[in-house]
Amino acid sequence: MKRALICLLVALFALPAFAERKHSVGEYDIHYIAFNSSFLQPDVAAAAGLVRSKAQGVVNVSVLKSGKPVPALVSGTVKNLLGQDRTLTFKQLKESNEAIYYLAQFPIDSQETLRFSLTVQPMDAEPVTFDFNQEIYPDE
Repeated sequence: MKRALICLLVALFALPAFAERKHSVGEYDIHYIAFNSSFLQPDVAAAAGLVRSKAQGVVNVSVLKSGKPVPALVSGTVKNLLGQDRTLTFKQLKESNEAIYYLAQFPIDSQETLRFSLTVQPMDAEPVTFDFNQEIYPDE
């Protein structure tokens, strides 16, 4: 499982089309990324409990304090340009004490810009709410 998670991270952060996305508040850095789940290798997706599909996206969130992972409560929604909201259901993936990730999947209907609204509450801090836009493409 540990090896599969490392592969997941390498796959996520090695994609050249994505720049680092980070929201910093006080001592906390909240890293986030959204991408098409078909970018994942089948064994990596299975190990993470994700559905690998041309029509499914993944949003990945991690919270760091002084460079160390911290547990958090993560919730959010994704909205398309027509204003249709979908609730994101995050699940925690923990890799010993080295990393904690929060993953949620969402449907991709067509090439579009999606608006994500996330609320992240580190266990020892107040909740932080922020939005970001991401253009998503269904895999052809």
